[in-house]
Amino acid sequence: MAVAGAGDAGRAACEAEVPGACLGRGFLDSCADWPRWPTGLRRWSIAGAAAWGWDVTRSGLPAPGGDGCERRRLQRGRRRRAGETRAPRAAGRQGRGMRKRTEPVTLEHERCAASGSSSSGSAAAALDADCSLKQNLRLAGKGTAEPHSASDAGMKRALGRRKSLWFRLRKILLCVLGFYIAIPFLVKLCPGIQAKLIFLNFVRVPYFIDLKKPQDQGLNHTCNYYLQPEDDVTIGVWHTIPSVWWKNAQGKDQMWYEDALASNHAIILYLHGNAGTRGGDHRVELYKVLSSLGYHVVTFDYRGWGDSVGTPSERGMTYDALHVFDWIKARSGDNPVYIWGHSLGTGVATNLVRRLCERETPPDALILESPFTNIREEAKSHPFSVIYRYFPGFDWFFLDPITSSGIKFANDENMKHISCPLLILHAEDDPVVPFHLGRKLYNIAAPSRSFRDFKVQFIPFHSDLGYRHKYIYKSPELPRILREFLGKSEPERQH
Repeated sequence: MAVAGAGDAGRAACEAEVPGACLGRGFLDSCADWPRWPTGLRRWSIAGAAAWGWDVTRSGLPAPGGDGCERRRLQRGRRRRAGETRAPRAAGRQGRGMRKRTEPVTLEHERCAASGSSSSGSAAAALDADCSLKQNLRLAGKGTAEPHSASDAGMKRALGRRKSLWFRLRKILLCVLGFYIAIPFLVKLCPGIQAKLIFLNFVRVPYFIDLKKPQDQGLNHTCNYYLQPEDDVTIGVWHTIPSVWWKNAQGKDQMWYEDALASNHAIILYLHGNAGTRGGDHRVELYKVLSSLGYHVVTFDYRGWGDSVGTPSERGMTYDALHVFDWIKARSGDNPVYIWGHSLGTGVATNLVRRLCERETPPDALILESPFTNIREEAKSHPFSVIYRYFPGFDWFFLDPITSSGIKFANDENMKHISCPLLILHAEDDPVVPFHLGRKLYNIAAPSRSFRDFKVQFIPFHSDLGYRHKYIYKSPELPRILREFLGKSEPERQH
């Protein structure tokens, strides 16, 4: 073929001018002087070399099976056996396989073309065509080495920053999503977590108060003492006498306060909700209101709350309340004893009153402030559950572990076994225990046969008043409501 002939002639001419420079089967078989072109140019150079009949590998080097490569391998072997050392590479040729070459590429066959004026016409034509090919390669190489404009560089930096920001944001979102999905499984595997969240007995607000000194909270007619319901349980108790006796109470000991329970003043046993202690701010304010109305107020911290010792549980909380009630009845004679429960304390209160009614020693009245129907419905309606309320398997993940831990606080079931006057107080804007749960509990209790002979009353407080979950004590109507429902619980004042 004509192309092959031209290639043979070119090789002959090059070999004549530069002996040993064009060894092997291909015209570009010299390994020592073959340059490493940029990757983009290498593919084009291979195609052009193949068109001229040159034997070149895809890496841009002569074929490893060529005679030139084989001869150089033999030469290196002979030098190695003879102990000769190869001269170091020239400075311009070191690391040529790693750097991107931007200078013009000059090959051996181009030098041959410059000095090959005496060669045959066909060889000269082949060299001219080859030189044109290399000139195009040099121009292409220079084009790739030109620097980008300033606007392109700025755009690249902006895109890089945007990409980095999106990567960080995506990483944060993935972490939040993983944490969101992991919580239900963690709660299911560890039911004790739900018990902690229901009781919140580890939350002590306010923290820096001494429960042994109720006078620090403005209760200068209150005595602190401790009772022991069980061998390994101790509970702290506050007893606040009617405010009309506050002067007589100064400096008095526990025995004086216990004897005061036998006076003809009614007694309210207050059962607080979860979190905090008997010294909570809103609780102290309620004690003051009730004391000013002429009531004894006895309150305590369940086991595990405040300075009380023990592990909290529904059974244990109910037993603590029963022990305090019996302690009051043993010292109060025939004076009326009312039970007031707030929030989670309403569950303890209905458990207690149900047990008292079953043993035929019911209290004189039951007052429920911000009550719920049962703990499952309350947990489902609680603000903490909003983000998981529509999570697949919500009941199985969150509600079943509660009941499996023995926590029910079934006020709706207890209503069927309670026989005493019932007063329910609930604010419409209550964010913790929804108002509709208090209304639902009243609708269960009102038609119940157990309340057939007793008064059942539901008092709502409008949302405009802002009493929310724990500020009903601020209502100026509260004293009137209590007098109308409880009767004359405040006897003639003693001075």
